[in-house]
Amino acid sequence: MYSRAETSRIRKEFWIAFGQYMKPIRSASGFRVNWPNYKTGVKDIYFRMKAERDFASIGIEICHLDEELQELFFDQFKQFKNLLNSEIGEEWEWKLLVENEFGQQVSKIEKVLPSVNVMDQADWPKIISFLKPRIIALDAFWDNIKPGFEDF
Repeated sequence: MYSRAETSRIRKEFWIAFGQYMKPIRSASGFRVNWPNYKTGVKDIYFRMKAERDFASIGIEICHLDEELQELFFDQFKQFKNLLNSEIGEEWEWKLLVENEFGQQVSKIEKVLPSVNVMDQADWPKIISFLKPRIIALDAFWDNIKPGFEDF
């Protein structure tokens, strides 16, 4: 069992390692990116990467407080589902209006890698190999469709 400080330190070390690994890679539009803290540039739309004790995940999270607008964003993403699947090369799970770990209603489009543990440094290569191609593909996808979300 790890102390809270130890857990925090290990997680921080993982994200620093991931960031260093991704540092030389530029965005689809050629810019430098802080990959662990990817900014979509559109309010209430986030790309979330998680590395936990029993899974890793990556996804798009829509956090608009107005559920109708959240649903509208989600529907707009559905319009681009084929493009997303083509860019990423796999199906992701689509969840409309689910509760997140903070009790807020969000909508998610995500992929989960089960049975990995960020606390086990031996799992870090598996987690990084899972996250890296997906965040790069997500960036390429976003580079194409972002203009459709900027007017909201």
